[in-house]
Amino acid sequence: MRKTVFFLLVGLGLTLFGGGQATVKAESDSITVFCGSANKPAMEEIAAKFKQEKNINVNMIFGGSGTLLSQIELSKKGEIYLPGSPDYIIIAERKKLIVENSARIVAYLVPAIITPAGNPANIHSLKDLARPGVRVGIGNPETVCLGLYGIELLEKNSLLAPVLKNVVTFGGSCSKTANLAAMNQVDAILGWRVFHYWNPDRMAFVPIDPDQIPRLSHIPISIPIYTKDIKLSEAFIEFVLSPVGREAYEKYGYLASLDKAQVFAPQAPVGGEYTLPAAYFDIMKDLRQQK
Repeated sequence: MRKTVFFLLVGLGLTLFGGGQATVKAESDSITVFCGSANKPAMEEIAAKFKQEKNINVNMIFGGSGTLLSQIELSKKGEIYLPGSPDYIIIAERKKLIVENSARIVAYLVPAIITPAGNPANIHSLKDLARPGVRVGIGNPETVCLGLYGIELLEKNSLLAPVLKNVVTFGGSCSKTANLAAMNQVDAILGWRVFHYWNPDRMAFVPIDPDQIPRLSHIPISIPIYTKDIKLSEAFIEFVLSPVGREAYEKYGYLASLDKAQVFAPQAPVGGEYTLPAAYFDIMKDLRQQK
């Protein structure tokens, strides 16, 4: 009798706690991903595959990395924060908006000048962006990681004031900035090399001299402190970092390893944070007053 009771209890324990090979069922049937637009093509594909395999709905919210972080902070929700650069992960960590040590690297980004197909304005270097009459587009540096990086790139190469004079529009996200070139609304944008692969028939890219690149960027993924299901958040991150996720990123031209990224800028540091300099605000103030 005692043996019978013992085995019944063991069986009950395995049922309750999922012993053996059983998997833990997600507490939620949906996940909200705040995703920087620099990830859009790859993440749309990954989200669809995750839903298909796990039967979990993925609510993708795309936008500028800074805007998304503000949305997380105000709404107090979100299972995943996936900005387009490490700058905003550092800010999120400082503000204690993401789970400690949850950030992982997904892929690497290299800057490039992106032009409409055929490069009609004959842009061949950063200096060409300062030529009179050239129409330049950059991401909004106050909310978009790409824009912040663009200002860093110009400042490092003593081109901040000359090029800002030619900026005709500031994109509200990476994808919106890329579309400026694809739709021939500007002669060039400061973008990521990967943009060309999103729409190769409508965009071309001009490499930037390796010595002019201040740092290589990477795409981090993390878990907001407001996640309603941390196990599901972790499962999604593992899926993104799995061969399925890596394949999706590589398909759209992202660089999956540091070695591949360093080919384009061997001496450049990786990651880190950049803060907009006072000179940027002074120049923008002067330009507004001139209009």
